[in-house]
Amino acid sequence: MKIIDTESGAWFLFEHEGSLYLDVNCNVRAFGYTYMIKLNEEELNLYQSGGRAYLGELAHDIHYSAPIAKDTKSIYQGRDVTNELSELSTEAVQAWRENGNA
Repeated sequence: MKIIDTESGAWFLFEHEGSLYLDVNCNVRAFGYTYMIKLNEEELNLYQSGGRAYLGELAHDIHYSAPIAKDTKSIYQGRDVTNELSELSTEAVQAWRENGNA
């Protein structure tokens, strides 16, 4: 897993085994969490045409849809792969920071 792009404090874009994953820094009141999704075909196409601006919009949509909230109607609910990829993403962020990118 490696970091492709980032917006400080907001999101990381990872590549892993040919797929792209967006890891969004979210919060609900005082509770902060990250929510990582694998970009689907539509999101990949929008990223290819819209670049970083699209990723910012997607991160905003994920954050404000509160996908982990109890009564959420978020279209991103159920797509979280944070737990599955947490070790790999943590290692990627550590390597990225060690290379002076923080």
